[in-house]
Amino acid sequence: MFDPKRPYRCSPQVALRPEPFGALVYDFTTRRLSFLKTKQLAQVVATLEKHADVDSTLDAVEVAPGQRAAYLHALAGLADAGTIQQREP
Repeated sequence: MFDPKRPYRCSPQVALRPEPFGALVYDFTTRRLSFLKTKQLAQVVATLEKHADVDSTLDAVEVAPGQRAAYLHALAGLADAGTIQQREP
């Protein structure tokens, strides 16, 4: 279960390719291609490992307070898909 108070990272089997709209996400295990639809979401996913938890990452990337719920929902979906995963603190 996704918990924004925990530390996360981009899964090692996933590659992010920056694009003008955000990023392409390719999972080498499932061979699934997906999209991160904003540059800011792509930046959040790419920098998760640099921060103590998801909330800290959202702060660092300056996600607006009114958009945080949408970002947390998107990140929960990425966690369910295996694109991001919890890491040890």
